[in-house]
Amino acid sequence: MTAQQPGAQSRASVYSYFIVCVLAVVYTFNFLDRQLMSILQESIRADLHLTDTQLGMVTGLAFAVVYTVLGIPIAWLADRTHRVRIIATACAVWSLFSAACGLAVSFPTLALARLGVGLGEAGGSPPSYSVIADYFPPQRRGVGLAIYSLGVPLGSMVGSAAGAWIDKAYGWRVAFFAVGAPGVLLALLVLILVREPPRGRFDAKAAGQADHAASLPLLETIGLFFTNRTLTLTALSSGLSAFCGYAMLNWTPSFLIRIRHMERGEIAIYFSLLVGITGVIGTFGSGWLVDRFARLNRRAYALVPMAAFMVSLPFFMLFVSAPTWPLALCFLAAPALLNNMYLAPALTVIQNAVPPAQRGTSSAILLFVLNLIGLGGGPVFVGWMSDLLKHAYGILSLQMALYALAPFYVLTILAHFAASRSIQRDAALIAAMPMVAATP
Repeated sequence: MTAQQPGAQSRASVYSYFIVCVLAVVYTFNFLDRQLMSILQESIRADLHLTDTQLGMVTGLAFAVVYTVLGIPIAWLADRTHRVRIIATACAVWSLFSAACGLAVSFPTLALARLGVGLGEAGGSPPSYSVIADYFPPQRRGVGLAIYSLGVPLGSMVGSAAGAWIDKAYGWRVAFFAVGAPGVLLALLVLILVREPPRGRFDAKAAGQADHAASLPLLETIGLFFTNRTLTLTALSSGLSAFCGYAMLNWTPSFLIRIRHMERGEIAIYFSLLVGITGVIGTFGSGWLVDRFARLNRRAYALVPMAAFMVSLPFFMLFVSAPTWPLALCFLAAPALLNNMYLAPALTVIQNAVPPAQRGTSSAILLFVLNLIGLGGGPVFVGWMSDLLKHAYGILSLQMALYALAPFYVLTILAHFAASRSIQRDAALIAAMPMVAATP
């Protein structure tokens, strides 16, 4: 179904790498907004008198509900229309609503602005994944999608550094204005620089057909996704991975400030650099690893992130229990690197296992599960646990709430193992990525 056509090139062009870098910059701004909210939440909490549960709602659930629900129909539209225009429009919308967050005067107004950000960001990644799949052949998609996914650590790094610095110098509202304005310009650059590629240019067509199959009705595409064991387990394992990752990423700045007494200026330098450097290594490294190991064993798509979370768990516990912020950051380096190693492999599985006309919608379904469980659940769970334990533990309730993530690490490891078993038997992946003894 997605096997490479005979004689098709196996390497991406220079322009392909240029395109994925442009889209990675867009994704950086996408994720910059999310991390900015986490960095600013202590100042927002004090100014707007919010609880930890409310903070978890605006950093996670309020955004995730709109992002996940609208992402699927927008991606279905992208499978039928011009993907680049949708990406550019989405970038402009989320940038304007991000700036609007700086105008919030209460929890409801802040939540409404975050809903708008989610509306815009819903149209960003799924069409981008589909475009990248048409610029990179199956054997190179892991690296292409990993480059795009660098927007996560780079956005986290820039959001942490810029947000903490601007908050300290000018206040949290100015930080939102400063991040929102450049995004509108970036949207225009996307329209100018990125060409819409032919769909399925590297993928084999069905026997006797001159073109790839047309996009299916939305409900049929959703049904095919969830009746496919590999896709369902990949989405579930990604959701649990994101639950741990987003919970840690969203609450670590508050933990370091409240409990380890780290200054905002120190957050801007040390935390932002750690998140950026380790995230880049983990994200790109995972794509590089699966592009190579999957040719020897297709289970690598899930075994690589499974091993990453197994190693990450003890370091995460040491991070939470470390008595000082410098020591805590040393232990945080491992989970900050390893917790990023699930996204590029999961995206590669989706892009290689479904027909070209269903890639945008299938990617959106993956993000629906990933973000509803991960972004919608992780930050809210930690905030709820912190409020629940506040009477017994006082200011240390946030530390206890982070300890409560340990069982979810175990569930994540088990889910990736189950996905690996299904990947081994998946006919679409066998066709797209046949195992070979050596790589060219």
